[in-house]
Amino acid sequence: MDTNELAQLSNEELLEFAKNNKPSPLIDAFFIGFLVGIILFSVAASAWGLFTLIPLYLIYVFLKKPKKYKALQEELKKRNLE
Repeated sequence: MDTNELAQLSNEELLEFAKNNKPSPLIDAFFIGFLVGIILFSVAASAWGLFTLIPLYLIYVFLKKPKKYKALQEELKKRNLE
């Protein structure tokens, strides 16, 4: 969700969305490390292709998640709902 979609939610919907989308940095770090291992294995095995591109995309998704959570926290703060 971007900031425009968050601004359109009611207070109750926003609080429910925030409750369900808490970040878990330990799990994210584990999966990022696992995916980096897959990439390193594919490089060592000279197997470039889909086996390398999918983990790169998933790492991007995991790194983008905290930015979305920060936007959610800013919207909560703007509405004094913390």
